[in-house]
Amino acid sequence: MEQKTFEVLKSELQHKAKNGIDFITAASLVWLLIYGIWTLDSPAFSKSIFTFMIGALLLPLALGFSKIFKTEWKIKNNPLQPLGLWLNFAQLIYFPFLFFLLYRNPEYFIMGYAIITGAHLFPYAWLYDEMGYAIAAVLISVGSLVISLSLGLDGAFYIPLCTALLLALLALWIFYRLKILTR
Repeated sequence: MEQKTFEVLKSELQHKAKNGIDFITAASLVWLLIYGIWTLDSPAFSKSIFTFMIGALLLPLALGFSKIFKTEWKIKNNPLQPLGLWLNFAQLIYFPFLFFLLYRNPEYFIMGYAIITGAHLFPYAWLYDEMGYAIAAVLISVGSLVISLSLGLDGAFYIPLCTALLLALLALWIFYRLKILTR
């Protein structure tokens, strides 16, 4: 069997996984649902718990979008294939911070969750050779902080709305770039 170079393996992953468009599209829908939760007249603690519950929809939605976009989740003979999953799991390491916010200051839970979501996108800029991920990571993370500082607790619902819109723009950007690259 011929040994593939690192760049060939990376390119194969980008092509077959289609730069993660299935996950980004699913995430934009999940964050739109989270926005709906944060517009409710409920305590922040309850909204935070519902946010966790809605977050569980990400994987099934991504699987559905993988069928639509014809992406591959398992790429045989490519040792880089598990890297995308490991990069996604990395955000789970930050969940103790979310639990702290949930129990000590649930009003800021959505800001912390959005910052973690945005920041975890950054390594995908390298994995997929797609600067859109880096830009989205910075805009979501810094934007969540700015919204929180500017609008206070009454404007917390803007954080998931902004996150959903930025993820949707990232999905459109990835789709556009894939069309260019496959010409």
